[in-house]
Amino acid sequence: VLVKGQQRRNIQSLWDKGVNTKPSNSNSSFFDKNACLFATTAGTGLCVASANAINQLLEIPYDAQMLRTRNRVLVRNAISPIHAFSFGTLTGITGVGILSTMVNPLTAILGASNILLYTCVYTPMKRKTIANTWIGAIVGAIPPMMGWAACTNNLELGAWILGGILYAWQFPHFNARAWNMRSDYSRAGYRMMVVTNPLLNSRVSLRYTLALFPLSYMAPYIGMTTWWFALDSSLINCVLLLSAYRFWKDSNDKSARDLFFASLVHLPVILALMMAHKKDQGITMNHDLLEVDEKELEEVLLELES
Repeated sequence: VLVKGQQRRNIQSLWDKGVNTKPSNSNSSFFDKNACLFATTAGTGLCVASANAINQLLEIPYDAQMLRTRNRVLVRNAISPIHAFSFGTLTGITGVGILSTMVNPLTAILGASNILLYTCVYTPMKRKTIANTWIGAIVGAIPPMMGWAACTNNLELGAWILGGILYAWQFPHFNARAWNMRSDYSRAGYRMMVVTNPLLNSRVSLRYTLALFPLSYMAPYIGMTTWWFALDSSLINCVLLLSAYRFWKDSNDKSARDLFFASLVHLPVILALMMAHKKDQGITMNHDLLEVDEKELEEVLLELES
C-alpha cells in the first residue's frame, strides 16, 4: 500500500525495456541472463518501493488536501510514520544491496541515486519551484538506463538515447495529467507549471514532443536499431505531436485528456518498435567467429594436403 502500484509497474517495465533494447550478446549464458534479470527486477522493485514510501511519508499533510491522495494509508493513519520509515529504509538498503552484489555497482549507484533524487530533491522542490518537473523527469529516465547498465556495466550512448526518450516523453504525459489535477495541486500548495503558468505548461509539452523526433533518429544513426525504426517512430511521434499541438493551441480538459491517453499509447509502442528493430550484435559476433573457423579449417586442409 505504500508503493504506488501503477508507478511500480511502469518503472519496472521501463528498466525491462532498457534490458531488451540493448543489442544482445549471444556469448552470455541463459542462466546468467536470467539471474541478472531476476536480480535487477527485485532490486529495482525494492528501490521503487523505498522511494514511494519515503515520498508518502514526507507528503502526509499535503496528500490530505488532495482528492487523489487523501485516502492513502498514512493520511488515514492506517499505518504509523515509523512503520513507513522502516519499510522505506529496509527496502532501499535491500534493493541497492541486491543490485550491487548480484548485478553490478553501476546499476546500484543509479538505483541509490534515484531514491535520493526522488525523495531529497524532487519531493521538496514540488512546493518551491516549477523546476521540479525537470528533476522528476530525470527520475523517470533513469530506470531504463539501469536496465542497460545491468546488461553492460556501462552507460553507452544508446543508454543515454533511451533515457532521453523517456525524459522527453514525460513532459507531454505529466503536463497533460497535471491539467486535470491543477485545482488539487493549487490547494496543496504545489508549484507546478499548470498552476503558475498554464501557457508554459502546454508549450513545454509541445517542445519536448518535438524533441522525440531527433532522439528517435539517433538510435539507428549509432547502430542501436535499423533505419526502419526511424520511419516507424516518426509515425507514432506524429500522433503524439498532433495531440500536443492541440493541447498547446487550446488547453482544456478534453485536449489534456487526449494528450494524456496518447502518451499512454505512445510509450509502449515506441519501445516495442525499438525492440523490434534493434540490431543483434550477437549475430554479427557469431558470423565473425564462423569466418575465423573457416580460415582455420582451410589452413588445416592445406597442411594435410602437403
